[in-house]
Amino acid sequence: IRRPPRSTQGVSSAASDVYKRQHNNQVAHEQMKVGLIKQTTVDISDTNFLVVKYWISKSHFEKGRKNWIKVSQEFNEMGAIVSGVGGEADINMLDDFKNHIPVRDYEGLREYFEQIKEGKKNVLWPGKPLYLAVTSGTTSGSKYIPITKESLKNQINSASYLLLSYLNEKKSLKAIGGKVMFISGSPNLDEKNNIKIGRLSGIVNYHEPSYLKHKILPSKETNSIEDWEEKINKIVDETIGQDLRILGGIPPWVQMYFDVLTKRTGKKVKDVFPNLELLCHGGVNFEPYKKNLFDSIGKKINTLETFPASEGFFAYQNSTNDDSLILQINSGIFYEFIELKNLSSKNPKRIMVGDVKLNKNYALVLSSDAGLWSYLIGDTIKFTSLNPLKIKVTGRTKQ
Repeated sequence: IRRPPRSTQGVSSAASDVYKRQHNNQVAHEQMKVGLIKQTTVDISDTNFLVVKYWISKSHFEKGRKNWIKVSQEFNEMGAIVSGVGGEADINMLDDFKNHIPVRDYEGLREYFEQIKEGKKNVLWPGKPLYLAVTSGTTSGSKYIPITKESLKNQINSASYLLLSYLNEKKSLKAIGGKVMFISGSPNLDEKNNIKIGRLSGIVNYHEPSYLKHKILPSKETNSIEDWEEKINKIVDETIGQDLRILGGIPPWVQMYFDVLTKRTGKKVKDVFPNLELLCHGGVNFEPYKKNLFDSIGKKINTLETFPASEGFFAYQNSTNDDSLILQINSGIFYEFIELKNLSSKNPKRIMVGDVKLNKNYALVLSSDAGLWSYLIGDTIKFTSLNPLKIKVTGRTKQ
């Protein structure tokens, strides 16, 4: 957080409004210099600016720029952006970005994802991605979402921020004094054309925070078991007798684990793990599972919601006293929002974070350092706070 220039301190309300409008225009322009941004700012109040470091360094970008331009000529819209990011062209304003980069879902970018899958370089982002995260789509079948060296930081760091926010709120390190377990998909990955392919929950198993490595359950061997029933039983074997304090996973997976644990021990979860204090969840609506989960535990414990996807880790609950999720705006993702009621129109209005309103239902659109460009992810959100930017997930664009 930075104070504005002294010249704006103590000025009249009218003068302050003029300054803010000028500043917001500058923000819009700076945010659209795709790839070369060192930092930009988002006006969050009369007296504070939130500084947002954005995307990749100039040196990294220049390294792959020539090949990227050459390959992306067939992708006219992307080629226009690429030729503009060096400052030689006009593609550095918000309106130009919108005009050249239409909103597209997975089907709209499928041919480029397929090129990446076949090993082609410099398609949507310099070089090749580290991973392709496989996810099951409701309309497109299996999707293959790139995860690059740059975008991986968003997936890993956001999960750490959630945990660190919790420790800070509680003013205690007790939660990480014992074991931590995340019930996830298999870390077994396929490989094609030197790109590793697998589920996101399995991919992140290879990037555990160093301060948790000796605390994490289950073992890699157990986590690699493909048969789900066998895997849950083995997880129960490994965790009985451990000092489990933090548990995370998709609610139905967690409930399955609790069911087997209770059947095996004849006890409530709180009696097996008396120090269990935090349940992290995401992926599905928590409310339908909440009562049964707490009944299985035998008491209420702290819960924190996350909003991760293969395309990015967008938000997380940073306080147990507020069930809204803080939007990750300093994380290699440029957000646009379209009011859901306007989504089906020919040219729906696309707005930035500075123009959103409270409690309106928005479709989430993102461009990121994974090589996604004005990508309609399919989720809808509403803002519950503008300072800081907090959201709730409200559903899907196609119910």
